[in-house]
Amino acid sequence: MKKLTLAFTLVLALTSATKLFAQTSSTTAPATSRAQNIFIELGGQGLTFTANYDSRFFNKRDGLGGRAGIGYFSIDGDKVTTVPLSLNYLLGKEGKYFELGLGATYISTSGDAEVLFNKNESNVIGTMSFFYRVQPEDSGFAFRIGLSPVFSRDFFLPYYGGLSLGYTF
Repeated sequence: MKKLTLAFTLVLALTSATKLFAQTSSTTAPATSRAQNIFIELGGQGLTFTANYDSRFFNKRDGLGGRAGIGYFSIDGDKVTTVPLSLNYLLGKEGKYFELGLGATYISTSGDAEVLFNKNESNVIGTMSFFYRVQPEDSGFAFRIGLSPVFSRDFFLPYYGGLSLGYTF
């Protein structure tokens, strides 16, 4: 009889422990990962053709984030190198967002062309972003289109635009 009671108690204890652990693991919500993007951009904050990396700062698909990129353009011996850096904020949900951003772009020219300022010169200009962004919830194709006003002490170009194609992971 003592062996039967001991066996029954062990089975009851193991069954209860299994249910207890199952309840704990089933109520835990999965953590949301932060959105990260790689994309190429024509125009926009990089001014020319750029390759970029963009990420959220927190484990959310929207909210505060930043981007960095590098671009290069050459035609008939005139060369332009750009390095855009910016902070941005995404508003929206379910993969569709409005992007607001503010940043700076280093630009260096060489050759005979005058692009936004004197030839063979380096400068930093201010940029903004007002973009519509399609960014999947998990991973996949990403798309951005919008306006990216450009400014410095000498000029303001309010209707400069950009188009981006990339991948969210």
